[in-house]
Amino acid sequence: MLELRKFVAPEFIFGNGALSLVGRYAANFGAKKALVVTDPGVIDAGWTRKIIGELETEKIAYAVFSGVSANPRDSEVKHGADFYTEQGCDVIIAVGGGSPMDCAKGIGIICTNKRTILDFEGVDNVPVPGPPLICIPTTAGTSADVSQFAIINDTLRKSKFAIISKTMVPDIALIDPATTLTMSPYLTACTGMDALVHAIEAVVSTANSPITDIHAFQAIRLIRRTLPLAMASPDDPELRDSLMLASLEAGLAFSNASLGAVHALAHSLGGLLDLAHGECNAVLLGPVIAYNFGSASARYRLVAEQLGLDTGKLSDAGVLSMLLDDISALKESVGISVGLGERGMTEKDFSRLAQNALHDPCMVTNPRIPEQRELEALYAGAI
Repeated sequence: MLELRKFVAPEFIFGNGALSLVGRYAANFGAKKALVVTDPGVIDAGWTRKIIGELETEKIAYAVFSGVSANPRDSEVKHGADFYTEQGCDVIIAVGGGSPMDCAKGIGIICTNKRTILDFEGVDNVPVPGPPLICIPTTAGTSADVSQFAIINDTLRKSKFAIISKTMVPDIALIDPATTLTMSPYLTACTGMDALVHAIEAVVSTANSPITDIHAFQAIRLIRRTLPLAMASPDDPELRDSLMLASLEAGLAFSNASLGAVHALAHSLGGLLDLAHGECNAVLLGPVIAYNFGSASARYRLVAEQLGLDTGKLSDAGVLSMLLDDISALKESVGISVGLGERGMTEKDFSRLAQNALHDPCMVTNPRIPEQRELEALYAGAI
């Protein structure tokens, strides 16, 4: 019999031109003054200006907070919350990748709960939802615009932590694939691989369901077929549409099935060394699949099939070998060939990284529950 499963998703509008609806939705929420959370790269790309233009059309006042790092810090969330209060805002609009959206989520719950962001770490620890939140993603990978997750960097511990709660789900996501046309090639590769890891980990998660499988399978198929093509033809709008759709599908899957060891390891790593999240996921994916495979071989066989691999009557060992080869080939084809040693990870970091990863909420739904020494070995395998 199927176990009980819950599925949570925000209202979302998908398609070219979705961004132009931000003023209308802000007005629907009764906005008098909106806090626009973004970052310098998104400002340079012109998307923040477009948001502001739509707010001006609706005669909605605004304030812009752009002090957001690639891995949003607890201190930045606090500064954003203080700014929200000082400016007298009543709605939050996040425009950008996962960093501005996660920061915006954190700002909202600080403002309504009057507590520090560290108090909300873990699952279902947010008593009061934040103010109305509109998310506009400009990358195709993080899916923070539809998920129950916010990932924040604890600067004291030098480790990322997860806040997982229905209150983290935005009120509306305006998903406009045209925004991804300004992404750099390497950002396209890293965010695409991030979405792929979301989908794969959702499939093998111990909280998977037939509903999350529908979305995860579609995401895997789309990314495997489309990501290399988008790298070769970055200005092709149809390819960008497909990648943004894949990101959405993967987000709906992992937000409800949760994730696994790849993300737990990547959160720890990104927090300590301030590395790009998608790149960490891409490098760690192969070692984690090899580690997990014996505990979820049937689920990984499904992943291989969605990738387009002919598993036929192959043994489990044969499927694992084919799966790892295909993941490696995909990474190489999109230009992700570094090891984590090239990004600054050293053997002396293994113990601390593994200890933090062991206690990450994403590890709870990994198909194999590890010991610390095993996680240290996984980091060693990715160096």
